[in-house]
Amino acid sequence: MYAQRKAPYAPRTQSGRGGYRQAPIRARVGLAMRRGLNFGALPDAESVLRAHGLSLAPMSVGDAGLNLGGASILPTAQASDIDNGALKALVVPAGAPDADAAAALEDVITRAHAKGAPVFAFGDGVPTALRALGHAPAAFHDAAAVVVAGDQVQTLTDAQALAAAASRVS
Repeated sequence: MYAQRKAPYAPRTQSGRGGYRQAPIRARVGLAMRRGLNFGALPDAESVLRAHGLSLAPMSVGDAGLNLGGASILPTAQASDIDNGALKALVVPAGAPDADAAAALEDVITRAHAKGAPVFAFGDGVPTALRALGHAPAAFHDAAAVVVAGDQVQTLTDAQALAAAASRVS
């Protein structure tokens, strides 16, 4: 206990016994699973989203499951969850383009946008999401991440901008 109090940093949230408590979940968002998925220039994006109360639900956008580093990821959400309002946003990470899943990924992006859910895109997912929504990806070719809400495209340059955008998801 004494060593914990002398730490130069404070834990995000503490319970009464010095343990960690997760942020309360405000909304469930879909994470489009892509082969080699990552968050590009914002590697801490997943933790920022979780810290702001967004629970990431993996969605399969292809026919096959996803295996990352020897671990299989099972989807816990489907495209129909966007239609019925169970998912409040969509996250499109960077990843290897999969020709078989390109049409399915585009369908999920357009469904989320039609339902009014924000679409977060990272790295290589930025031009994919912008093309699916009819925006010019050339204007955002240097963007690490964007969020598309309605007809507005906002560039996310760092974790603070991502945190501000994540706090608007309800």
